[in-house]
Amino acid sequence: MNQESHRTNPSPLMVKPESQDRKSSSAAAVSKKIVIKSADMFGDMQKEAIDIAIAAFEKHSVEKDVAEHIKKEFDKNHGPTWHCIVGRNFGSYVTHETNHFVYFYLDQKAVLLFKSG
Repeated sequence: MNQESHRTNPSPLMVKPESQDRKSSSAAAVSKKIVIKSADMFGDMQKEAIDIAIAAFEKHSVEKDVAEHIKKEFDKNHGPTWHCIVGRNFGSYVTHETNHFVYFYLDQKAVLLFKSG
């Protein structure tokens, strides 16, 4: 298993969520500010993580439930074992599988998603 320690990306990317084919996407989701702080993940998987996070925040109001929703979706879609941390104030230092790490902000909430194990 190829693993890599997390390193912060000095220049964050601004990403606008694209409109989705499904009509269930609300106008509120499109207005969210998304900043990818660090990523070792292909773009299509990053977009999926953002889309799932937006849906999770729309469905749940407790950060633990948002993290659980994102983790379970990635376990289902990409195999185990994914880990997800959601919140406004936390520190972390993780080891992840290559191409399976993303750390981004959705408005004021940070989402750390990575595969390890």
